[in-house]
Amino acid sequence: MSTWLDVPDEHPYGIDNLPLGSVRDAAGRRFAAARIGDRAVELTHAGQYAPLFADGSLDAFLAAGPVTWRGLRALLTDWLTDDSYRRSVQPLLTPLSELTPVLAFTVADYVDFYASEDHASNVGRIFRPDGEPLTPNWKHLPIGYHGRSGTVVVSGTDVRRPSGQARNPDGSIRFGPSQRLDIEAEVGFVVGAGSAPGRPVPVSAFADHVFGLCLLNDWSARDIQAWEYVPLGPFLGKSFATSVGAWITPLDALAQAWVAPPARDLEPLGYLDDSAVPSGLDLQLEVSLNGTVVSRPPFATMYWTPAQMLAHLTVNGAHARPGDLFASGTVSGPERDQRGSLLELTWNGSEPLALADGTTRGFLQDGDEVAITATAPGPHGPIGIAEVRGRIVAS
Repeated sequence: MSTWLDVPDEHPYGIDNLPLGSVRDAAGRRFAAARIGDRAVELTHAGQYAPLFADGSLDAFLAAGPVTWRGLRALLTDWLTDDSYRRSVQPLLTPLSELTPVLAFTVADYVDFYASEDHASNVGRIFRPDGEPLTPNWKHLPIGYHGRSGTVVVSGTDVRRPSGQARNPDGSIRFGPSQRLDIEAEVGFVVGAGSAPGRPVPVSAFADHVFGLCLLNDWSARDIQAWEYVPLGPFLGKSFATSVGAWITPLDALAQAWVAPPARDLEPLGYLDDSAVPSGLDLQLEVSLNGTVVSRPPFATMYWTPAQMLAHLTVNGAHARPGDLFASGTVSGPERDQRGSLLELTWNGSEPLALADGTTRGFLQDGDEVAITATAPGPHGPIGIAEVRGRIVAS
């Protein structure tokens, strides 16, 4: 199945992908769109689905649920593969270079998990060198925390260096700009159809509630975080900005990407049992700092899967809402060049990274720009997951 556009089947944003987003044109008009190649297809005239995009966002569409999601995908596929639609669809196509992305949906709640055993073990070794790398609960449940949804921003938005309290080496307390600003390369999952209060979402119902995924950078002020997190966990060290990709890749584009998760030491409790179907995702991330590739983290190594994260998030009766965003936590693999944070890559700043321009980094400096990209296996070639990019500006 090929498109009549000049986009080859193997293009990362070809007919097999069709991620959705929201953009503004040169006149400032906002509209929802699907991406094909380097163009956006406006959804304002998408037949019976058009009213769902009246406000220019994906909000109403996400809430409509899986039948609607698949119906729109089928319509877009027909539009872009059947030459009889060419004349009517061409006026709805706009080059991405003429558009500015905006946050595609209203983030309801934001939860960040800690699902990589390699990442959690590295952090444990850094901060508890004489103890066990993992806490006793880590292999029993997906650990997470609630973040601040109002500070989620779209890719390309500058990130202002946060200020806060931190402890100096001599034990005194200072207030000022973070001196250990970090990245966390993550994958975010976008909930569409909500769930009823008091009704946990089983792992088998993951695709009934989650529309798709995006890349996510959970910017982290390590010095602020280290001082504040005991006993209640991350707060101001995490809540100043979380960047997400502009285009949401539907789960329906990832049929070839599902794999079995890594072998587990402990059998999970029943509500976390995901053995019936492949529930891991074969995503290959790439992290660049000022144009230098510093890491290639593999998502397939994640110990806890997205379905388990959603099941645990709701098992106490908390309900999922349209627009909820939950993140995987830092994606890190077993090799040094697969670590998804500067904390790990530089071993808490003690082993600085060398960049292509001859400079070194322990943590981020003002003016630094971080880009995270990813691909997933597809039927004709890699499926592109839209990049998340951000530049640090002074506090």
